[in-house]
Amino acid sequence: MTASAPIAMLAELTHRCPLACGYCSNPMELDRRDQELDTATWARVFQEAEALGVLQLHLSGGEPAARGDLAELLRSAAAAGLYTNLITSAVGLSRDRLQALAAAGLDHVQLSVQHIDEESADGIAGYRGAMARKLAFARWVVDLGLPLTLNVVLHRANIGVAEDLVRLAATLGARRIELAHAQYYGWALANRNALMPSRAEVDQTREAVGRLRNELKGRLVIDYVPPDYFGRYPKPCTNGWGRQSLNVTPKGLVLPCHAAETIPDLEFWNVRDRSLADIWNASPAFQAFRGEEWMREPCRSCERRSADFGGCRCQALALTGDARNADPVCHLSPHRDVVDQALAGRADAPLRMLGRPLTRSLAS
Repeated sequence: MTASAPIAMLAELTHRCPLACGYCSNPMELDRRDQELDTATWARVFQEAEALGVLQLHLSGGEPAARGDLAELLRSAAAAGLYTNLITSAVGLSRDRLQALAAAGLDHVQLSVQHIDEESADGIAGYRGAMARKLAFARWVVDLGLPLTLNVVLHRANIGVAEDLVRLAATLGARRIELAHAQYYGWALANRNALMPSRAEVDQTREAVGRLRNELKGRLVIDYVPPDYFGRYPKPCTNGWGRQSLNVTPKGLVLPCHAAETIPDLEFWNVRDRSLADIWNASPAFQAFRGEEWMREPCRSCERRSADFGGCRCQALALTGDARNADPVCHLSPHRDVVDQALAGRADAPLRMLGRPLTRSLAS
């Protein structure tokens, strides 16, 4: 199937990270430091991304600040004409280093925040002093005139302070806050019962978001991503497999979505060996679920198949064992009972989570 041009690329510069969040969406088997793409290869990939049609470049990890060449990478991205968004925990970024990144061409900062309370935030992140660093960093971003987005992964341990987090974003001068419920892959799937909120908590949060959007209109944009499991229909994951975005891993594999490596038997091509355009247009992994030919019933004849694209392939695999099944979140899926059982199982689960292992160095 012929593909239209992607508009966004996620560059996972490293899997190294000072935090140990139990909802981490990175793979459980992380790329080592000695496997990471070098500066020159990333610069080439940025040029190829722009030529392919990419407009937005999201620099992520792990923690992208773990890369000593981050400013040089930003200069390369700016030279390629890409709009750059740094997705960061703030740990490892001083004011001087942030200024250097701004001078190198950084356009936007997306800062992760775990809770409104410092002790709770540090506990979720697994890093003492993380919240204090984040608050200082947010003020530096605003002082330097860079647009700031706060990014909050919502789960059972912080959903009760969602409104407070929105008000914190407004107080800090952020232009946007994203409240996105945990997606259950990797460590989040292992911790699902501990992370899963109740339906009442989800309903209260949805109501609060609607109210706050009216109250803060023109001052703060509030993006809200509801939890899949409570939905009647699945979300259009990445707006369709291989339609609008792509991910490049630290070692250079190009993925249609962040969790695509969980699907066995997909063949992922590497930017070390092939051009980004070749991978986007012809890679077996991108062709696997692009379009509608792969669909089974009930998706194949569903009138919503061009709206939600059958839902999430990685979620279908995780919950049904087959990535070609309908996303079991959908009430029309024959596997919806798996989701209902997961919702029932969270009721008495303890809050204790398995922590993602610290990867400050990931030395070879």
